[in-house]
Order: sequence, then structure tokens, then C-alpha cells
Amino acid sequence: MLYFSKIKIILIVIFTAILVFLTSANFFKFDDDLIKKKINLGLDLQGGSYLLLEIDNNPVITQRLQNKVFSLRKYFKDEKIGYKNLKIVNNEVISFELDKEFVDNFSLLLEDKENIINPYYQRYKSHEFDITLENSLFKLQYSKYGLVEIKKSSLNQALEIVRRRIDEVGTNEPNILKRGSDRILVELPGLDDPMRIKSLLGKTANLTFRFIVQNEESGFGTEILSFEDGSEEAVVSKRIVLSGENLVDAKPRMDNQTNETVVSFTLDRVGAKRFGKATTSGVGKRLAIVLDGKVISAPVIRDAIVGGSGQISGNFTFQSATDLALLLRSGALPAPLNIIEERTVGPDLGQDSINAGILALFIGFFLVIVFMLFKYKIFGLIANIALILNLFLLVGILTLFEATLTLPGIAGIILTVGMAVDANVLIFERIKEELKTEKNNIIAFDSGYNRSKTAVIDANITTLISAIILFFLGSGPIKGFSVTLGVGIFTTLFSVYFIARLLTSLYVIRNKNKESLIQ
Repeated sequence: MLYFSKIKIILIVIFTAILVFLTSANFFKFDDDLIKKKINLGLDLQGGSYLLLEIDNNPVITQRLQNKVFSLRKYFKDEKIGYKNLKIVNNEVISFELDKEFVDNFSLLLEDKENIINPYYQRYKSHEFDITLENSLFKLQYSKYGLVEIKKSSLNQALEIVRRRIDEVGTNEPNILKRGSDRILVELPGLDDPMRIKSLLGKTANLTFRFIVQNEESGFGTEILSFEDGSEEAVVSKRIVLSGENLVDAKPRMDNQTNETVVSFTLDRVGAKRFGKATTSGVGKRLAIVLDGKVISAPVIRDAIVGGSGQISGNFTFQSATDLALLLRSGALPAPLNIIEERTVGPDLGQDSINAGILALFIGFFLVIVFMLFKYKIFGLIANIALILNLFLLVGILTLFEATLTLPGIAGIILTVGMAVDANVLIFERIKEELKTEKNNIIAFDSGYNRSKTAVIDANITTLISAIILFFLGSGPIKGFSVTLGVGIFTTLFSVYFIARLLTSLYVIRNKNKESLIQ
């Protein structure tokens, strides 16, 4: 029946009032801490920066091959297998020769699904390496799916580290997404100058501590590295005393003795033990602090450092020290990132998009209101009131979840206006048909609502299915459209079957004996 209980009316009013209040928080300032939620504007509305990053996986592949060579050498030694010429060819292929008596058994081992040297991927039905055997010469090269796993691992790790670095900077509502197998999309609303972000994302932040040696010393091998400021070069041991993986925390501070800005760091238990042992035996030596292949500083070790903490100096400004600390805290990227596409949307262009969207909404809204008033008179007014409240409900729910509104999202809101009116039109036309056979206005209106419910719900469910598919298969702006459209479907059904029906019932019950209630 059209009858609404007092409890139901109170609940409808409270629910509507709360969402209307949340909507108003986007336009008015409240001192109450409860109303701090607002809709965030997307890149196309607020302006900001767009970066498309590509991962260079070649260093990762080279590093993995080097680790595999180390594992093979250890395996051959432990199993007492005779081998020679174990090397990497063209950074792509591991090549080695085995003594003839070991060839067959080792070949079978590589094909075994349970072996640890050449892992088997059950999901791909493929091994990590493709094997080529010529007499006693083995060649191991990453298979198609072996490369897929490497790229997938690098992408997931890089995505997480990029997110950490951007979150540390404090950028408002960044949008960080995967694109394909080796690209990351970064959208930074409200950021007009992306230079600092580009600088942070362009560094792998691979930190190592290594001793500077004399030319005649060999040890673990050496390499010549230049200082970051280009002032000199140093012969640095390839033996890594400590890596950035052992850092627990890093932060900038002022050194009270030298009045220089430094980066202080804290090590984990393992790192503290290794660092203490290295500095104890290396008193008097220079310890190079190497970041991305450049020596930041190379202080002389005066005393053993056993406390698990230290500091990095290198003529830092406070900003550069802050950025270095940020990079060290967020961890090293698994591979270098290259910026292959960059766009900056100015706030003026974003404001133009907002103005155009609002203008389109008002024009569509005005035309719908005029049509409904002309077509259905008082019931058109009721439909229009429900339509206005529907928009407040929609914006209120988006505010509650602090959603990001984009230009396609505004299009979804405009589409919701038409869909909300469409439901009322179906109901009113059904009521007209009921009045032809039923003289009791209350029964006719109640039947009209009930018998049109199937058509209204079916139409909205099919639209909701489309919105769900767009959300899961679409990206960026498409998702924004699908979210506003999906939320709009639920607010439309609520406004039609609770708000509009409540107002209709109040009017019909008061005028139940009046003829020709709806034309």
C-alpha cells in the first residue's frame, strides 16, 4: 500500500538529511571535525601532472643471471661435478661445460619439475630456463614465462616503492596504476611542478657501503667510481659491507659539531652486527657510501661503530638530505624507471572542465524539470524534488567515501539525472493505465508502483551490470564514470521508491476523492 509508517518516514528523513549534510560539506566550511570529508577532484578537473614510467628490466635480468651463476658454481662444488667455462654470454645466456660422466644426469635434473636450479612454473607448464645441450656444452636462457615472472615481480615491487616515495612527499590523492607488464602510470592532482617527483622516481636508490682500496689491492675485485660532485674518483672494492636493505630508518638532521646537514640512519640487528664488525677491522680506512653508482661521501673510520646507527654527509642542502632520507626509507627500486610520457594539466584548464560539466548538468537538469512539470503537473513537481534530492544523495555518498571526481564522473552524474526521471515516467504512465480500470485512487496508485517495479528494477540492473564491467575492465576515467553511474543507480531507486513514493502517498491520501489526479 501507499501507507508509510512513522518509523519508516523518520528513517527516510534522517538518511536523506545526513547525506544532504555531507554534500553541503563540499561547498561550506564546518568547524565540526566529523565533517572533514570532501570529494577530491581528479587530474582533469584540478590540474596536475601525469607521468608514464617504464621499467628497464635488463639490469634485473643481468643480476638474476649472475645469481644463478653463483648458485651453479656452489652446486657443482657441493656435488663434486667437474665443470669449466661457466660464464654469461651477451647478458642473456649462461654457458658452461660439464665432464662427460655428469652430462646425462645433470640434463635430467634440469628437466625435473622438482629441481631448484631450473624451477617449474605449474601455472605456465614451463620451466624458468630453456636448455640447449650440444655435446657437453650447456646453454641456459630465460624462457618466455621465466621473463614474464621477472617482469611481474619487478613491476609489483616497483609499484609499491613508487607508492611509498610519493606518499612520503605528501601529494594529495595520487593515482598509481599498472600499465601492461612493464609500465606504471602516475597521476598527481594539484601538482604543477613535477621536477622533484621526477627526480625521486628516477633514482633506483641502491645504497651500498664499500671500502676504498689502493690500486694494487685486489680482494673481491675493484671498480673505479666517481664522486657525486665530480671532484675525484676512487678505487672501490666490489665487496659490499652493507646494503640499503639493512636500513630501518633514515632522516635528515643538523650536525651540531660541523653545522652541516646530514642524513642519520639506523640499522637492523643483522646490519648493526655486520657494520660493527667491518668498522672494527677497518679502522683507518675510508668507507665509501655509494648511491646508484656514485660515491656520496667517503669518510675515514676513526673508531668502530657498533651502535647500529651512523650518518651520511656530503654537502647536502636540507631539501636534498630530506629526499635522500625518503629514498632510503622507501627502499631501492628493483630496476631503473624511465619517464616515457609526461603531461601537465594546468588548473585553468581543469576549472574550464568543471565549468563546462556544471553547465551541461544545469542545462539537462533544467530541461528535465520543465518537461516533468509540463507533463505531470503536481506529480512532475514531486519527481523533480526527488530528482534534486537524488543528486544530493549521490554526491553525499561520494563524499562519504572521499571519492575522486573526474570529468567522466560528472558525465555519470548527468546520466543519473535522466535515469531517475525515466523511472518516474514509467511509474506515472503505469498509474494512468491503472486509473482506466480502477476508480479508487489509492489502489490505482499503489498498483501502478507495484506493477512497474519489475520494469524499473530490470532496467537499472542491466545498467548496473554494465557499470560493474566498466569498473573492473576499465581504467582511470572509465572507472570514475562507472562509480558515479553505479552509485547513481542505487540513489535513483531510493529516491523513486522511498522519497517520491512518500511524497506521492501524502498527496494522494489527502486528495483520494479528487477526480483526474494525474493526466
